[in-house]
Amino acid sequence: MDQLLIRGGRRLQGEIAISGAKNAALPELCAALLTPEPVALANVPRLKDVATMLDLLRSMGVQIERSEPDRVTLAAEGAIKVEAPYEMVKTMRAAILVLGPLVARFGRAVVSLPGGCAIGSRPVDQHIKGLQAMGAEITVEHGNIVASAKRLKGARITTDMITVTGTENLLMAATLAEGETLLENAAQEPEVGDLVDLLVSMGAKIEGRETSRLRIQGVERLHAPHAPHRIIPDRIETGTFLCAVAATGGDVKLNGARADHLDAVLDKLREAGVTIEAGADHIRVRCDRRPRAVGFRTSEYPAFPTDMQAQLMAVNCIAEGTATVSETIFENRFMHVDELHRLGANIRVDGHTAVIQGVEKLSGAKLMATDLRASASLVIAGLVAEGETRVDRIYHLDRGYDRMEAKLRQLGADIERVK
Repeated sequence: MDQLLIRGGRRLQGEIAISGAKNAALPELCAALLTPEPVALANVPRLKDVATMLDLLRSMGVQIERSEPDRVTLAAEGAIKVEAPYEMVKTMRAAILVLGPLVARFGRAVVSLPGGCAIGSRPVDQHIKGLQAMGAEITVEHGNIVASAKRLKGARITTDMITVTGTENLLMAATLAEGETLLENAAQEPEVGDLVDLLVSMGAKIEGRETSRLRIQGVERLHAPHAPHRIIPDRIETGTFLCAVAATGGDVKLNGARADHLDAVLDKLREAGVTIEAGADHIRVRCDRRPRAVGFRTSEYPAFPTDMQAQLMAVNCIAEGTATVSETIFENRFMHVDELHRLGANIRVDGHTAVIQGVEKLSGAKLMATDLRASASLVIAGLVAEGETRVDRIYHLDRGYDRMEAKLRQLGADIERVK
């Protein structure tokens, strides 16, 4: 099993390119199920989750072509299987995103209940509730969601909680429903907005982009976008590298980054004493001193993202002062704390709150990753720790970061993948 071997203590210098957003790519790959015409996507990141989604779609009969490393064309024509079996779904919760498009276009779907990171309960009941409001008949049988509808009908849907994948699933389903659908309490993440842009380019009629109220007028059919849709840059990858520079020090330019998608993270890093200069398509980050500890509370976009909690906690571990971190999204997302303790971090957890007392140095140790973003926090901590750090189970990291160790080496880090 692959590990990352990190020899810490090096400042990061130079430039890297930010990859396309994982959480935009996954629903947009599924959107290809909504039309028999070829859908071309550019800036597709090379990630394990993307490969898993492509394998799933290929197994369903979707024709897939990679013309360039970051460009994928998908054609859901001919006989499409409307099943997403457990073997293809168990490692990735985002596979639930085939449910809405399948029911909307083919009138039936059999989708295994999803798996993925063990960071807490992420129920799919909001997806089911929304599709039922649109007229789908749904049962859960033998671990599968079985849904059918002659044609979905527009409806007013208010989810009980803000759910990104729920919003995306219902949004895609509504594009082919009969009549108007109103999605209330919709997620406002940039990745949802990017999906809206793709769907509109395919002929969907959607109002309320990046607001909590999406209005969709269903159409008879969707078509191929006139030009390849370019996926937005990954704001979480961007934030992770920003935190790596904040922890280790240095001067790095992140090309292709979108500062307007990261306001809450940038505000906290500036509060920590990090210098950030944002351009239209890049962010330059500099840090020449020990950062100051900063407290924060995770919440839905545009507040501080839960997917950045572990990375900024790693910065707080070596910061000057004490910080309090509150996690409000997932109940089991402090699993990285025990591993950070092994490096010498001083963290106390009480329920959904962690109190971090910064220490002057960390010491390298053997670590085990528990989920995707926890993996990134351990890499950041390893980059600043004295001596060698080994991070095991980095298949978690590969699910959401495009060649992270190669990009860090490009910036001068002493890091390599080993067996």
